[in-house]
Amino acid sequence: MAMRIVARERDKDRDRDRDRDRDSNNMMGGVMRRRALPMEGVKELALNDPEFLRRFVTEQGKIMPRRRTGCTPEQQRQIAKAIRRSRVVGLVK
Repeated sequence: MAMRIVARERDKDRDRDRDRDRDSNNMMGGVMRRRALPMEGVKELALNDPEFLRRFVTEQGKIMPRRRTGCTPEQQRQIAKAIRRSRVVGLVK
């Protein structure tokens, strides 16, 4: 009987912690993270810089979404265009 009470209290604590985390972060229950400025100091994207472009491509070769990269919509369009063009040239997979 004592084990059941302990388990119930543990479950209540877990639920309370989960609710507190959800309320403090955002309405969807995710974790808010501070975004870095990925293109700080970059004026123009160069197709011949595959190391920079690889920061925005997953291991499978997919272009990362804006919510992961932290770019503005305009920067994300420029990055996507540069990645697609560099794929044609053969610099990025």
